[in-house]
Amino acid sequence: MNDGVRIARFVHPGGLSFGVVEGESFDDHKSLTVAQIDGHPFGDIRFTGQRWAVADVRLLSPILPSKIVGVGRNYPDHAAELGNPVPVEPLIFLKPSTSVIGPNDSIRLPSQSKQIEHEAELAVVIGPPGARRLDRAEAAKSIFGYTCANDVTARDLQKADATWTRGKGFDSFCPLGPWIVTGVDVTDVEVRCEVGEEVRQLGHTRDMVFDPATLVSYVSHVMTLLPGDVLLTGTPDGVGPLMAGDTVTVSVAGVGSLTNRVVALEE
Repeated sequence: MNDGVRIARFVHPGGLSFGVVEGESFDDHKSLTVAQIDGHPFGDIRFTGQRWAVADVRLLSPILPSKIVGVGRNYPDHAAELGNPVPVEPLIFLKPSTSVIGPNDSIRLPSQSKQIEHEAELAVVIGPPGARRLDRAEAAKSIFGYTCANDVTARDLQKADATWTRGKGFDSFCPLGPWIVTGVDVTDVEVRCEVGEEVRQLGHTRDMVFDPATLVSYVSHVMTLLPGDVLLTGTPDGVGPLMAGDTVTVSVAGVGSLTNRVVALEE
């Protein structure tokens, strides 16, 4: 796998495939094309010769993980805005794979919550052979690439429950995309969230308490991370409400932008 490759998963007239996104822009999808690859992107990439304009296909979540591991309070300012201390070791939780949606899919607001909030995050995608009891250097090598994520949270339910499963786990509460970028340096990149025209979150990965490799190592000593699993690295301060009719965009510099609309869940 070459550095700086953008891997997408998409629906095209012939079915569903992975592909390599071609073009200079990270945000103007109208100028991009996607070259279909044969099979899965892990390992050597073999092209089929088929290409489509990105504007003419439907981008899906770039991976379907067996699990999503979230990290809480990994930015000091976010911990402070919720009145929580900064953890002395990573605070981890799980989101179900059924919470995953892709670019332009709808975040559906469940009726059980009155306080649903966005959380813009850099997400790590694990590569083969996975990660189990790795030191930090080995963990860094296990990272296949990065994508954008929105750790949508029912804040009132998160606070009400002893665990975070319900508040983090509703269907559609883990938008991922628009693609996975390999070989990029995420030591100091901007993480932004916009709702409509309003910038809600604007942070930098340099402010993380625990960097991605440290997080992967830590989690790998708790559970085996399988190829394609996703680790959410925490959110900067500025989390805020999502309402039906909103459009929310998570952007990570050098990775891309992930946009989703927000709708009320019909009973």
